[in-house]
Amino acid sequence: MVSKNQIKLITSLQQKKYRFTNKLFFAEGVKVIQELLQSNFELEHLYTTQNDFEEVLSAKKTVIDDNDLKKISALSSPNSCLAVFKVPVEKKMIESGLILALDSIRDPGNLGTILRLCDWFGIHQLVCSKETVDIYNPKVVQATMGSIARVNVSYTDLNAFISKTKLPVFGTFMDGVNIYKTSLSQEGIIIMGNEANGISAEIEKLVQNRLTIPRFGEIQKTESLNVATATAIILSEFRRNS
Repeated sequence: MVSKNQIKLITSLQQKKYRFTNKLFFAEGVKVIQELLQSNFELEHLYTTQNDFEEVLSAKKTVIDDNDLKKISALSSPNSCLAVFKVPVEKKMIESGLILALDSIRDPGNLGTILRLCDWFGIHQLVCSKETVDIYNPKVVQATMGSIARVNVSYTDLNAFISKTKLPVFGTFMDGVNIYKTSLSQEGIIIMGNEANGISAEIEKLVQNRLTIPRFGEIQKTESLNVATATAIILSEFRRNS
């Protein structure tokens, strides 16, 4: 059974300010939770409707019913389990190799997908502007499908970070150079912009290499690609060139 205080705490973690205050976040679903349990994330407590997760100590596991799970879940159709983890201390930023930087990405699903793409393409460092959605947002955690445990994520003043870097800086724009006809380096910072407004004017001034993904449709009325889709194409091209 879940107590009223536990329900209050867990549901409060859907908001960033309470995640920050309590230094806790939660994940739902067997796959995501298993991935986090096998990583360096520290488990606070696990709630499950099944007799599973035998590796978890009984003191940190509570078997609950479906009704209790619905009370603490952020999903419209709850899975069979929810686990609360401690937010780890942010690791030192990796400032070499190929780095992906996000300029005010606001959609949790996009951020989660982008983090999975970083994991897939071997991008070890994801740099987020302070305006980008919180990586421990439940929807982000869900969308990462466990990749949150394998990519170093840092939040910083993006302008200051890019201003001091010695790496080449790449940005995606509608009027950039065709990425399919461009020689791409094996290191650098790739900036992906906001879903509605693209890369901000302030950050745009720091971009040395403007890239674009050309449209091939005959009518060419599509204004832009979803940022996660564009990220997949961009990272694929950088890795193909390497």
